[in-house]
Amino acid sequence: MTCPIRLRSVTSADLPIFFEQQRDRSANHMAAFGAADPEDRAAFMARWDRLLKTPGVTARTIVVAGDVAGHIINEAPYGAPSISYWVGKPWWGHGVATGALAAFLEQVEVRPVQARVAKDNIASIKVLQHAGFAIRGQNKAFAPGRGEEVEEYVLVLEAEALAQAS
Repeated sequence: MTCPIRLRSVTSADLPIFFEQQRDRSANHMAAFGAADPEDRAAFMARWDRLLKTPGVTARTIVVAGDVAGHIINEAPYGAPSISYWVGKPWWGHGVATGALAAFLEQVEVRPVQARVAKDNIASIKVLQHAGFAIRGQNKAFAPGRGEEVEEYVLVLEAEALAQAS
């Protein structure tokens, strides 16, 4: 990707774009742990309202060439800091997730931080490993985006891994 990737605070104008990105069935399947019903606007808006009002949650909009390409979030849904991201399908394969994650990790300095990813989401696993995350466990969890239990990896970025990646 030749255009710079920029992160900024999420605004209410971003939410309809995020919602449309979520509605893509194949993207929702790939993400696995997205919405149970990607068409449920009320549930989507309620989730974002909660995220944006929760202390300790850091949410950023990913912007590429002036367009909203997706979002990236740090929250603690499992008790430990956890990063998740969503990149709209038009930006897949262009380094947007990799660049956005690198920029986000410069802003969010809490370590260790984890990420969970379906074992078959090879692209996301590579993005996380490129940023220094290492597989530290595996699990089975219900994936709302697939309507079934899937195998997942738990990846962790330790403070030492970030120093070594620099």
